[in-house]
Amino acid sequence: MTLSPSAHLDTFCRDHLPPREQWPEFLLDLPDVRYPARLNVATVLLDDAIAAGWGERPCLVTATGESWTYADLLAKANQVARVLTEDLALVPGNRVLLRGPNNPWLVAAWFGVLKAGGVVVPTMPLLRARELTTIGEVGQFSIAICDARFLEELAQADLPGLTIIPYGGEDATDLTRRAAGKSAAYVNVDTAADDVSMLAFTSGTTGRPKATMHFHRDVLANADTFGRHVLKPLADDVFIGTPPIAFTFGLGGLVIFPLRVGASTVLLEKATPMELAQVIADRGGTVCFTAPTAYKAMIAGGAVPQLRTLRRAVSAGEHLPLATWEAVRAATGLRLIDGIGSTEMLHIFIGSSDDEIRPGSTGRPVPGYRARIIDADGQEVPDGQAGRLAVQGPTGCRYLDDARQLVYVEHGWNVTGDTFIRDADGYFWYQARSDDMIISSGYNISGPEVEEAISTHPAVLESAVVASPDEDRGAIVRAFVVLKDGLDQVAEPGARSALMRSIQDHVKREIAPYKYPRAVEFVAALPRTSTGKVQRYVLRQQAASTAP
Repeated sequence: MTLSPSAHLDTFCRDHLPPREQWPEFLLDLPDVRYPARLNVATVLLDDAIAAGWGERPCLVTATGESWTYADLLAKANQVARVLTEDLALVPGNRVLLRGPNNPWLVAAWFGVLKAGGVVVPTMPLLRARELTTIGEVGQFSIAICDARFLEELAQADLPGLTIIPYGGEDATDLTRRAAGKSAAYVNVDTAADDVSMLAFTSGTTGRPKATMHFHRDVLANADTFGRHVLKPLADDVFIGTPPIAFTFGLGGLVIFPLRVGASTVLLEKATPMELAQVIADRGGTVCFTAPTAYKAMIAGGAVPQLRTLRRAVSAGEHLPLATWEAVRAATGLRLIDGIGSTEMLHIFIGSSDDEIRPGSTGRPVPGYRARIIDADGQEVPDGQAGRLAVQGPTGCRYLDDARQLVYVEHGWNVTGDTFIRDADGYFWYQARSDDMIISSGYNISGPEVEEAISTHPAVLESAVVASPDEDRGAIVRAFVVLKDGLDQVAEPGARSALMRSIQDHVKREIAPYKYPRAVEFVAALPRTSTGKVQRYVLRQQAASTAP
């Protein structure tokens, strides 16, 4: 694959792509992902939308009722691009950090950077100064656009020479005020389809965060594979969900997929599951993106009537337990679309919908992708045997100047770090993260399988299972359990022991007895990243420190 001539005057991103021999193989067999050599994703999603006559269609909506049309968003994005180039001297290829919760101005800033030929560096709004410093060391940006409510940690980060532009505040330098004085017309930079559009950082469950480098064509590819062939959105759909736009699951589900078809999206800065359900009802949401625990909580909280407008519901970010899938189906009639994606692949690459769904399975490869199960040596294993998931498609891993490229990409395949089984019909069944498989007395035990069994106990809200070192067995299953009624119900030692035995006996009844958790710890909450993923490495460290 030969790269097209770049529009970037600042060549930092191309200069720090991994060596070509370390790239995965990219599949462009699907006609939908064959794009022209010159492509700016902002042109396709915004300017072309106006040309298609969508200018007055609702585009971005908030929980409070604020609404921007496609024409509104285009005008604001053009004005942001002018602020960047005319006031801040941005040149194509410069990186721009974005920091803020999901709201219309964050989306306008995202598009404005791309229109100007810049590279977007989206970040979670709750990252601390130390984390932002690390991102700055990797991404080497000199401009940051930040929600005025989230300036403090960014200002404290060690980022020499950084120019911070707030938005949504009262400062005279506020982006919204600057933009208001600019022309709403702008000629987009003629970027190459394979110019880097975004540095998406891994969520940091382990080690130093890695920057994944995604081209302009990559952003469209997920909409034209999973979006078009699995999700199948309609122009009159109303998208809604909780993942942050800085999380690629949220970027796709709440920005790229709806705008690709002329639909609207409801942007929530923050919402509990019950609040999400109410906004779905208030705004007539039809397509929802959120985590399995949120769907479970909405059903358990009696929010079924508020979900009646939904026609699509997507679950990703964590393993979807079969019990949760069945509970949602029984209560609402919705068949949750399970999916697995990654920051490295940008969005979902395995997932099925409608009659293609096989409950309990993650699904089959999304059109345009292929997947297989490999052993430790990279050799494909027979169907029915557990192994490492390896994937190829129109998107793939390119870390920015990081030796871990050699870990994620093996022999042209993206190796995701997940253990799966593929059945004879080509469906993929999630077992665990590859480092979540517990080997105890010679038995292979899937942590998520134990978690699913624990979750059906009437006293349990959620749990996480890890390996705990054990002299006799090598390792035992240790469960960290969050109770529905809190820790008060196990305040007394006798009650704690009784409930632990009850959970253990329950698991023995649900799955093979050797898989039961020999150690149970009751906790107030599970440690999570800013994207909502359970930080299992924290629990493994805790399990190791408390092991006898």
